[in-house]
Amino acid sequence: ATAAGPERLGPWCSPTGSPAPLSCETGCGEGSWILVCRLLVPTQVSLLSMEEDIDTRKINNSFLRDHSYATEADIISTVEFNHTGELLATGDKGGRVVIFQREQESKNQIHRRGEYNVYSTFQSHEPEFDYLKSLEIEEKINKIRWLPQQNAAYFLLSTNDKTVKLWKVSERDKRPEGYNLKDEEGRLRDPATITTLRVPVLRPMDLMVEATPRRVFANAHTYHINSISVNSDYETYMSADDLRINLWNFEITNQSFNIVDIKPANMEELTEVITAAEFHPHHCNTFVYSSSKGTIRLCDMRASALCDRHTKFFEEPEDPSNRSFFSEIISSISDVKFSHSGRYIMTRDYLTVKVWDLNMENRPIETYQVHDYLRSKLCSLYENDCIFDKFECVWNGSDSVIMTGSYNNFFRMFDRNTKRDVTLEASRENSKPRAILKPRKVCVGGKRRKDEISVDSLDFSKKILHTAWHPSENIIAVAATNNLYIFQDKVN
Repeated sequence: ATAAGPERLGPWCSPTGSPAPLSCETGCGEGSWILVCRLLVPTQVSLLSMEEDIDTRKINNSFLRDHSYATEADIISTVEFNHTGELLATGDKGGRVVIFQREQESKNQIHRRGEYNVYSTFQSHEPEFDYLKSLEIEEKINKIRWLPQQNAAYFLLSTNDKTVKLWKVSERDKRPEGYNLKDEEGRLRDPATITTLRVPVLRPMDLMVEATPRRVFANAHTYHINSISVNSDYETYMSADDLRINLWNFEITNQSFNIVDIKPANMEELTEVITAAEFHPHHCNTFVYSSSKGTIRLCDMRASALCDRHTKFFEEPEDPSNRSFFSEIISSISDVKFSHSGRYIMTRDYLTVKVWDLNMENRPIETYQVHDYLRSKLCSLYENDCIFDKFECVWNGSDSVIMTGSYNNFFRMFDRNTKRDVTLEASRENSKPRAILKPRKVCVGGKRRKDEISVDSLDFSKKILHTAWHPSENIIAVAATNNLYIFQDKVN
């Protein structure tokens, strides 16, 4: 991002204020991306005790661990910036939440401003067992959503398949001393030995970051939760599973309102499931949810208490010439996101990203091919279950650029203004800090150039499912297995 005068321009803006182009060249011009740091999600919470020396908590330069050492529990399952971009939270399959804090800029090390270091880590969810249904409930963190900061503490929502929790993350650098009924070790004193009355005082101590669960919202979902979204009124949020969407108040944990229920009376008549849901960023009464049939429904809670009847229905007619055995699978929407302006909706299916205008329901206004070269590989992707992967998509801060993931640790960016796109790679080969990312190209057939990779050589076990974009700057976070890559737009 560039600055002109006292005001800071939005992301991807040139000094004139017009959107800057997304560079697809290998040079260092505006639009090129550099690696700021590669973060390895810790495997043990005890390794990140905030009482340790600060240098032992920095893992930016810990490039020693290999992908092969990562266990299933270490795999990152969600990534989310807070509203200022100063904090970045990740959740993993082991039920842990790791929060990274942005490095403060110093006069001696200006380039370190984009680096993130471990701020706090805690165990959000534990594995459970439903004895009534004989089902194991995984501890995997499905989604994390931040609440806007109202005071010195931070609040975030985290969810696994069944339970949503509200966490408070706060700092403590003082401790009380001089209790009357307890000694310095915390043990109760003999009342007979107390002869004077002392006033407790606060003493400085090493900074400690504490995470405490303030609310636990449980027992409201029969099916697996796939989405949570905080309302713009900041008093309520919704949680969505395969067949129902519930509305919660942050102050009430034992009751929720069911606002969408698509479960048929006979489960054999079930034809679609809910795949994602999100509130409008500005209108607290409006939300959207997507389905496995590739449709999006916009609902208005002012119309009725139960929003089974949608206000708008977005669906693109299928081209009969492209109809195949896999059509229904690849049309399933894995993610839906409102633009920051609230005017557009972005959806991600298996092969494409689509942008919809809220005022036009019959077709998307933009369609971007993410990895169309995989269309001929759908049979093998079906056999190895990769066709069911759920890729996420994100907007940049000004809604002018779209980012989403692919295979082989590739991720794609699409500039909506210039219609240019670029494929970049998050890999250990690019682990040198400040390294410039070189655009990658996939060769479908024929003679392969030196800098291209054959579609047959793609590693489908390496996939970028989860990404996040800083709310106001060109800083992105890309999760690859247990590695979190932070990239920054190169500033000349």
